[in-house]
Amino acid sequence: MPSATCPALLISAPASGQGKTTVTAALARLWTRRGARVRVFKCGPDFLDPHWHALASGQPVDNLDLWINGETDIRARLHEAAAHSDLILIEGVMGLFDGEPSAADLAVKLGLPVLAVIDAGAMAGTFGALVHGLRHYRPGLPWAGVLANRVASEGHEQMLRASVRADDLGVQPGGIDAGWLGGLRRDTGFALPERHLGLTSAAELPDAQQRLDALADALEYTPLGRLDAAGWQRWAVAFEAPPEQPVAPLLRGRTVAVARDAAFCFIYPANLDTLRALGAELVFFSPLADEPVPDCDALWLPGGYPELHADALQQGMRCRTSLAAHIAAGKPVWAECGGMMPLFDAITLADGARVPMWGLLPGEVAMQPRLAALGAQRWRTSRGELRGHSFHYSTLTTPLLPVAHTEPATGRGQPEAVYGLGALRASYFHAWFASNLEATEDLFTLG
Repeated sequence: MPSATCPALLISAPASGQGKTTVTAALARLWTRRGARVRVFKCGPDFLDPHWHALASGQPVDNLDLWINGETDIRARLHEAAAHSDLILIEGVMGLFDGEPSAADLAVKLGLPVLAVIDAGAMAGTFGALVHGLRHYRPGLPWAGVLANRVASEGHEQMLRASVRADDLGVQPGGIDAGWLGGLRRDTGFALPERHLGLTSAAELPDAQQRLDALADALEYTPLGRLDAAGWQRWAVAFEAPPEQPVAPLLRGRTVAVARDAAFCFIYPANLDTLRALGAELVFFSPLADEPVPDCDALWLPGGYPELHADALQQGMRCRTSLAAHIAAGKPVWAECGGMMPLFDAITLADGARVPMWGLLPGEVAMQPRLAALGAQRWRTSRGELRGHSFHYSTLTTPLLPVAHTEPATGRGQPEAVYGLGALRASYFHAWFASNLEATEDLFTLG
């Protein structure tokens, strides 16, 4: 297959909390309103930022991680997007050089121009030093320019602009103008609300679309926002087609039920695509609405926020009864993180209240004031290595003995236990199904 060329930006920052998600969503909304076909991606494992980008662009949002996905998978997703899009936006993770691998690693490997978003709310001249450091710290880093966030006034913006060295605003090799792309003013109305796992899901806010439109309106007055389609061609990237890898229909003829609602919302679109590519028929249901498990061969309980909906889940007896019958029939269940938590006897919330849960597995879950685990993980299954990550604020106490453990990808951090009961498997581990199709098949065909 030939290469596909499309303008693309990787939006990064010196650290988390600088405004990457805000700027990425604003750009996506601005160009979608103009009639462009925009595809947004998110670096690293993340379920929440993609909700905003999907709302802004009207397109599904996939995650890109050089270790979890692998380079071949990333190249295939970007090539497909470039062939059908007018613009590709990739939001980085943490700071530009943070993580193993980092957003900078992805930018260098794929030739993605980097737009740096810097929170300038409490600085003036130091802004230029940050721009210089970000641009030159990593040799060979493609650079698009800088956008200041949370700017106080026109005078403040002028000081920020003046602080950037002239040689950091000039044309870089290849003829790409690496310039000052403007500033977004400080406005609490632009803030995207957060909670303990990150941003609040866009689906939970009735004014989410209005927030995105306000962001797009503000961005439209910056040099970046005033660029037309021809101006964006300075950031055109040729995405080479990876070798085709046929997918065997390992789940053909099997129906997989997927819990999907506000309590079970941590679902990678790519995981659904992988199950379909394996031949599975997917049906969805809402435990929060006390819907019973549909007629199916296997069940997936994905992560989410069961702790925010514990009272409603406790009362869902139709769902619990049907889930118990599914387990008793020896049908496979894959329950990950938040999807695992209601299976146990109770959840103790952050305020100390203990809420009885479904009692299908022995044990107690307790929310913690601090992050309990974060990082990429590998599960060495009998069918090979399945990759993914963990990210949770709760801990589990159970008499169940693990049937397996994951391993931290970097060698730092704690492994995650995988529990089993009959054909049920449950863990804090979030799996990236495309990393191992045979191991994914096993999750939905056990017993």
